[in-house]
Amino acid sequence: MYGIILLVILILIILSSMIRILREYERGVVFRLGRLIGVKGPGLIILIPFIDRMVKVSTRIITLDVPPQDVITRDNISVKVNAVAYFRPFDPAKAIVAVENYVYATSQISQTTLRSVLGEYELDDLLTKRELINHRLQKIIDQQTDPWGVKVSMVEIKHVDIPEEMRRAIARQAEAERERRAKIIHADGEFQAAEKLRQAAEVLAQTTPAIQLRFLQTLTEIATEKNSTIIFPLPIDLLAPFLKKEK
Repeated sequence: MYGIILLVILILIILSSMIRILREYERGVVFRLGRLIGVKGPGLIILIPFIDRMVKVSTRIITLDVPPQDVITRDNISVKVNAVAYFRPFDPAKAIVAVENYVYATSQISQTTLRSVLGEYELDDLLTKRELINHRLQKIIDQQTDPWGVKVSMVEIKHVDIPEEMRRAIARQAEAERERRAKIIHADGEFQAAEKLRQAAEVLAQTTPAIQLRFLQTLTEIATEKNSTIIFPLPIDLLAPFLKKEK
C-alpha cells in the first residue's frame, strides 16, 4: 500500500517537472545537461525530467527607474538628475547566457551613461534640449545592451534638481530678459508712433487750410473741458485775411 502511494507521488513529481505552460509573453530558455538547446514557448512545453532545466524570460517591456545621479555639467554646476528607461529582452537566450542579470546590468549601464553624457552639456542645454539628450541616451545605452539581447526603446529624463542659489540666479536672469523685451517693445511702439506723426505732419504741411482745420478741431476738443482756463496760441495765418482787409 505504501509502495503504491510512493509510486504515485513519484509519478506526480516527474510529471510536474516534465510539463511547463508558458504564457503568450513568456519564453523558456532550455538547458540540457547544462548546454543551451534553444528557446521554447509560448504554450505547453515538455522537458526531460532531471536532465532539462528551463529559465523563464518575460518579453514584455520593463520600466526601469534610474535613481538620482550627481552630475557636474560642462559649466561646473552640480545637479541631481533622475530618469526612466524602457527596455525588453528581444533575444531571451542572450539575455540569460550573455549576462548574469540583464535587468541589473541595464540599470547600471543606464546610470553610468546618464552621468557621462549629461556632463558634456551646460545647464541651459540640459534644461532646454531634453528631446535631443533623451535620444542620445537611448542610442548609447541601446548599443551597449544589444550584445545582451536587450532592446532599449526609450530613455526620458524625469527631473533635474538644481541648487537653490542657481534657481535664484535663473529667476533673476528670466526677470531681466522680460524687462529687456518690455523695453524693446515700448521703444518700438514709440518709434512707430513717431513715424506716424511725422507722416501726418508732412500731409498737413502740404496745405495751409488743413492746418487751420486741425487747429479749429483742437479748439473744439478743448472747449468741452469747462473746468479750467486754457491759453492757446493763435496762428497768424488765421488773422492774415483780416489784416489784409484792414490795409
